[in-house]
Amino acid sequence: MTRFAVLFLWLPLVGFAQDHVLKTLRKAHPRLIALDADMDRVKSLIRQNAQARRVYESLRQEASKIDAEPPVVHRLIGPRLLDQSRRALGRVYTLALLYRLDGERRWLARAVKELQAAAEFPDWNPSHFLDTAEMTHAFAIGYDWLYPSLELSERAWMRKAIVEKGLRQGLKVYERPRGWHTVTHNWNQVCNGGMGLGALAIAEEEPELAETILKYALHSLPKAMGSYAPDGGWAEGPGYWNYATRYTVYFLAGLETALGTDFGLSKLPGFDRAGHFRIYFSGPAGQTFNYADAGSAVGSAPVMFWLARKFDQPVYAWQQQQILAGRERAEALDLIWYELKALSPKQAQWPLDAYFAGVQVAFLRSAWEDGEAIFVGVKGGDNKANHSHLDLGTFVLDAGGVRWAEDLGSDNYNLPGYFGDKRWTYYRLCTESHNTLWIDRENQDPKAAAPIVEHVFEPKRAWVRIDLRQAYPGKLSKWERTVTLEDRSRALIEDVFEASRPVEAVWGMVTRAEVTLEGRRARLTLRGRRLEAEIRSPEDAIFEVASTQPPQPQNQNQGTRKLVVRLPNKTASARILVALVPAR
Repeated sequence: MTRFAVLFLWLPLVGFAQDHVLKTLRKAHPRLIALDADMDRVKSLIRQNAQARRVYESLRQEASKIDAEPPVVHRLIGPRLLDQSRRALGRVYTLALLYRLDGERRWLARAVKELQAAAEFPDWNPSHFLDTAEMTHAFAIGYDWLYPSLELSERAWMRKAIVEKGLRQGLKVYERPRGWHTVTHNWNQVCNGGMGLGALAIAEEEPELAETILKYALHSLPKAMGSYAPDGGWAEGPGYWNYATRYTVYFLAGLETALGTDFGLSKLPGFDRAGHFRIYFSGPAGQTFNYADAGSAVGSAPVMFWLARKFDQPVYAWQQQQILAGRERAEALDLIWYELKALSPKQAQWPLDAYFAGVQVAFLRSAWEDGEAIFVGVKGGDNKANHSHLDLGTFVLDAGGVRWAEDLGSDNYNLPGYFGDKRWTYYRLCTESHNTLWIDRENQDPKAAAPIVEHVFEPKRAWVRIDLRQAYPGKLSKWERTVTLEDRSRALIEDVFEASRPVEAVWGMVTRAEVTLEGRRARLTLRGRRLEAEIRSPEDAIFEVASTQPPQPQNQNQGTRKLVVRLPNKTASARILVALVPAR
């Protein structure tokens, strides 16, 4: 379903939203995300559930550390205040929740101290509006959750900060024809979410401003939520799936508790499947298929508890419970949204393989709940997607608890021109560093897209085929990559291409393994495990090892190297087939 179709389906709800935004406003505080009745539920959960009790104790330990640390400061890193905004947000959630649960005045005092420091900032850096949105979110939670215990003067300066440093800065953007309110990526959800929560927090004192902000946010958010259609995938990769989805849920949860409705936003196509995407992009070795600007760690996502309850998906809750079991630190929302009802993907009889048509990404695996399982993530995708790399056709591979083929992820966002004219000069973002074909030592076309044109998922064999002809326009008239999980025990990577003239084609795979070369064979060893790589076609190709070290000040990619398949000559057509077989 196209984004325009998603918006069309939502149009009947827009008229309702325009006339009734604040009509059902809950007058009392707290009213955002967690009501007083939720505190009774959380207290009972802590008494009865061992994992919830550990989460609670970890939050108390974290709060004690916060109490001994200075509050946030107005310090930019590059163009961003974002680390300070996020620090304030995390601290306020932790301190305010514990105060609501325990009634200990020290948590209240420390939360107020944190907010007062940020209220005295000259601004919340609206030039990089994520910073403003996240700080407004922090103040919305602090103001709302602590409201009954705040002095009148404290309410006044918090409210003033929300209005002047947050909402009025957002209004300036909403009133322009272009900006984050018009985009379809994570900036939309984060900025609308922060502004929406801020508006809900102070709605009875500033009804006209709050109504205006909420109308803008309710009209804007479906543009980004349309990106989940039709099946829950996210083009910006796993890291920004988490960022975008959690802010979508912050806002929807705040609407539900403050107004009693989310105006149908949670029913937009694909959003109910967003958690599926996270389950599938998480590999058995504890890493994601981290395409685009993303790190490889699966990380924590309390939003999975909310999604589990909202859409009756116990597998979502299972994953977050598993993650919490291996973490020393948790988040306040892990308690607030904690969901007891959980099933593993195996218990729920989920398919081993999945194809997400909205983002042209597929995942193949040999088993659920097996840290030794084989896992392959592969993408076609769209190089025009926000935060994308020039990586059409790339893949990752796990087996035996080891990641053998990896994506290096993002580099330092503060590198000159990282999001500008130098973006495609940086190693981690260009085609050379990805597990795909590199043609004539040139980047893929930044405007190219590559659809998955065929896939077959069978009990013993799963495969996907990608049409990559757009990646090198003017050079390749055909390029198909087929990735197969054969007999659920080995991966086959096959590339067939035709060119208008002879080209240099280099197959590559970045790895942390030590590599021993034997012509058409290579032995990879890592953490006591072994992977055998074999060139099955063409007969005159050989393996080599290439450096992954770019010029300073880029990340030097320590501990990695690139296994490459080198053809003896340029060629106008070829079939390159590489088998990757984990040793038993």
